[in-house]
Amino acid sequence: MEHLRELRNRLLKATAGLVAGMILGFVIFDPVWEFLQAPYCELPAAHRGTGGETCNLYTNGLTEGFFLRIKIALMIGAVVSSPIWLYQLWAFIAPGLYRKERRWTYTFMAGAVPLFLLGAALSYITLDKGLSILLGFVPDNTVPLVTITSYLNYATAMMLVFGLAFELPLIVVILNLAGVLSSARIRRSQRMIIFGIFVFAAVATPSADPFTMMALALPTVLLFEVAAFLAFLNDRRRALRPGAHDELSDDEAAPLDLDEIDAALEQSAEGGGRGR
Repeated sequence: MEHLRELRNRLLKATAGLVAGMILGFVIFDPVWEFLQAPYCELPAAHRGTGGETCNLYTNGLTEGFFLRIKIALMIGAVVSSPIWLYQLWAFIAPGLYRKERRWTYTFMAGAVPLFLLGAALSYITLDKGLSILLGFVPDNTVPLVTITSYLNYATAMMLVFGLAFELPLIVVILNLAGVLSSARIRRSQRMIIFGIFVFAAVATPSADPFTMMALALPTVLLFEVAAFLAFLNDRRRALRPGAHDELSDDEAAPLDLDEIDAALEQSAEGGGRGR
């Protein structure tokens, strides 16, 4: 019951932060929407179906404009309140983690956020190119009526796909640091991994055009090569580091560190008590 009460309190605090972020999202809706709409407005007038410099997206119902504000406010609220709900999540699970597991979590979070933002920024930069290719297939004398919902869904999906794809190198590095994935195994599977990256880029991108696929696949492959090199350096450092009992002969027993064993047993007992 203690854990359930703590979970309830953490959820309430995280929800309160999200609601406060959504209120801010309603306040700053106009500049954020102009920022999101900018790639579409940079398209040639012929692709937008307009004869001048006007940039119009269309609604397909009475409530579409209202739900657009709700979606964008929710996106802004999730981003703005991320320090709050991430801390609440961490404060709930951290007592059940060992020191080494906490260190891996810190490393992952320190790299995950910048890589995700880098991927989202790249998707925003290439957004107009993908839209131009897609709308270029519209026949002549045909006006494309792009709704605000379809455009927002497309832009959001692109940012999520690019951001998540850029997490692959970090996962490779974390698995290598944890001793699960060796650099030798990475080298053996390198061709298949690169092929899988291109397949993922072709399937996951909403536009499925060659330019967007290459814009996602090439940087991801480059980041993967960097991760493979870091894994190689880590394995090399680990191989050069002497073991704790390398100086002992084959028939000599290793000494027991009773203090270290007692500390490990106490930590295990504490972890079991928290689990119960």
